Amino acid sequence: MKYIKFFLVGTFFGIILSKSEAISWYRIFEMFKFQSIHMYGIIGSAIIVGIILIQVIKQTKLKNIEGNAVEFIPKKRGKYRNILGGIIFGLGWSLAGACPGPFFVLLGKGVFPILIVIFGAMIGAFSYHATKEKLPH
Repeated sequence: MKYIKFFLVGTFFGIILSKSEAISWYRIFEMFKFQSIHMYGIIGSAIIVGIILIQVIKQTKLKNIEGNAVEFIPKKRGKYRNILGGIIFGLGWSLAGACPGPFFVLLGKGVFPILIVIFGAMIGAFSYHATKEKLPH
């Protein structure tokens, strides 16, 4: 019962993604061809909201569901790994026609071929986990 709020927020987020056409293959195709600002507007507004929320969390000393203070641990700087990771992510995004966020929204809308993409994403995540100690970070 205590997780119902997360279910409701996730459902609301899915509706927002669907109504804003962020799950539309056509909108994503337009973005990668630099033909429309639609997706860049969605991504930009998400970044702005994220910045504001992180500042609110830091200033109010918000606690997580377990009652512990939320901490932000800075990551190591490194441009090559970020560039390579961004290229891999972008290639996967363009091949799948969706970023990972809307996968389950598409599944909920009845786009069942997305199961292949979800399966591939899970294989990628598990492969990274299995090899991350051997990779340069």
